[in-house]
Amino acid sequence: MRISLTSIFVDDQAKAKRFYTEVLGFQIKHDMPVGEHSWLTVVSPEAPDGPELLLEPSVHRAVPPYKQALFEDGIPAASFAVHDLVAEHRRLSEAGVVFTQEPTPMGPVSTAIFNDTCGNLIQLTSLTDK
Repeated sequence: MRISLTSIFVDDQAKAKRFYTEVLGFQIKHDMPVGEHSWLTVVSPEAPDGPELLLEPSVHRAVPPYKQALFEDGIPAASFAVHDLVAEHRRLSEAGVVFTQEPTPMGPVSTAIFNDTCGNLIQLTSLTDK
């Protein structure tokens, strides 16, 4: 068993597509119209055949209050691994990404949290150098 697809709810698919590809650096895997929205998935360029992230519209009535509660409580909707958290934090900050948590050592990992501009907080993690 393996993870092939997971999703994150986004307020605006076009905005999410730009942010997740142009700012974060993911690649489009699928972008197929489905009614007024799209089946829009992205993948890491490091693993183009790996797990896909579905940028799913926040249209179900349960989603807005769920997303708002997570955001207000500072809880990330997803976590992405990076090789060098400090370098990635610098790159994203220079691109205008707003961080709610600067890189912070937490035992064997370091984490940082940013706003994805689409209604979510996203956590970055990397192994802490020993």
